[in-house]
Formats: sequence, C-alpha cells, structure tokens
Amino acid sequence: MYPAEFDYYRPKSLAEATALLRKHKESRVLAGGHSLLPAMRFRLATPRVLVDIGGIGALAGIKAKGKALEIGALATHAAVASSSLISRTCPILAETAAQIGDLQVRNRGTIGGSVAHADPAADYPTVLLALSATLIAAGQSGKREIPIEKFFVDLFTTSLKRGEILTSVRARGYGAGTGGAYVKHRHPASSYAVVGVAAIVEVEGGKCERVVLTVGGATATPVRAAAAEKALTGARTDHAAIAAAAARVGEDISNPLSDHYASGDFRIHLASVMARRALATAVARAKG
Repeated sequence: MYPAEFDYYRPKSLAEATALLRKHKESRVLAGGHSLLPAMRFRLATPRVLVDIGGIGALAGIKAKGKALEIGALATHAAVASSSLISRTCPILAETAAQIGDLQVRNRGTIGGSVAHADPAADYPTVLLALSATLIAAGQSGKREIPIEKFFVDLFTTSLKRGEILTSVRARGYGAGTGGAYVKHRHPASSYAVVGVAAIVEVEGGKCERVVLTVGGATATPVRAAAAEKALTGARTDHAAIAAAAARVGEDISNPLSDHYASGDFRIHLASVMARRALATAVARAKG
C-alpha cells in the first residue's frame, strides 16, 4: 500500500517546528521514521502534515549536565550505543541501545522517536523508568520537564500535548558498587521486546542495598516490579535470593498483553525468567 497524501515541512529550528505543529492540527513529527512511516504505508496513520525535525542538529547531542546525562531526542540508537560518555556513566543505556533492531535501524532510529511513540515493545521506556529519567518537551509556551513515571499513559499514548516536541532525555548514571542490566526476549521477526526487564542493584557488604526492577512489553506501559524489589532489598546476593525475588514479578503485572505470539500468562512467565537473569547480571556487575 501507499500512504495517503500529505504535506511535508523540514524546519530549521525548534521554534519553527513547534509553530508548524500548532498551525496544522493533523500533523505528526518525523524523526528517524522507523515507526511512523510503516504505519503511514498501511494507513494506520494518516497525518495531513509531516514536520521533519531531522535537520535540527541541536537535538542530536549527548552531554553531561551536572551529575546527569542529557541525550538529545535525535541521538540515534547507534550514537547512544557507541557513546563513551554513556558507556562510562550509564552503561545499561548503551547496552540497551545496542540491542535495538538491526544495524540499519540503529543508524536511523532515534531515542526521542522511540520514546515518544510509546510502543509497549520498545526497549528504552523500560530502562528509562528504571533510571527515573526526566523527559524534556518544548512547545509554544516553552519547555517543561516530565518525570518518566508520568509520561506513558497507555498504548502508543503519552502526556505530550498537541504542538509539543520531545527534545531530550535526562538520566543520572551510576558508579562503583552499582550494577545495571537489561535483558529481553526478542520477537524473532522484529527484534522488539516481547518482554524486557531492566535491573539496577546497589551492593554493599554482601547485601543488596537498593534494587530497581522494571518490566516492559508485558503491559501497555512499563511497570515497576515493587514486590520483587522489596523481596531482594536487604537480602544476600546469592542465587536463591535472586530467584525468590524474580518469582514475585508477576504480582505487579495486571492486564497483561496477549497476542498470537505470546499470551498474557506466557508474558508473565517470561518476565520472571528475564528478571532473574537481569538481577543476576546486575548483582555480578555491582560486585565486580
């Protein structure tokens, strides 16, 4: 199939882009295009206007901002995966980017486009939730900061307002004594996450002092596995404790997604398996 007719604009500045979005009600932002263009081809999306922000170079940078990382929305997955700054300060994010799609997808797809699309099978949302990231959006009324916990609303739905553009992602890194890991069961055709789990564990004195565990792909939006986190916090770092914590992941997964590839029950099972692997890897990295 072919997409419906549309008008195309390629603004040179963020102000011009947001003005175009406000002017044209049936408009969509185009970044890397890996999610929007296939949807347009099958007419699942029929925007009258495309606003291509790919020419706004200021949105592609990766830099340190105080103790946090600030990643421009147009940073490609390949750029995130290969960034020495990210690998040094927040390796779980570089590891995640390296698992996305294939080489072509990583060279064109962007972190901002992936996050704003809010696909439950995407990888970044799960990891950014574990990192308690902040998303920066710009619109006609200026910029605003959105906590990651309030950004994802439902399937393919975010708290971005009409005319707003996601401009950057801000996340704190972690240092010695803390380990992170992202593990997913990938769909064999698309490489999207059927279920993905992110774990960040701080180890001190042979015990897990802080545990963050998030699950994506199993539900419409990524979730914190609070019961599993509580079970492992303060516990020893042995395999039995990790397995016991991972077994409780399902307690925080309600209304699991189900499709022809994986039922809701199977997704809950996968979440437990992926959680055990992610926690074990995070603990090993924290200790090593």
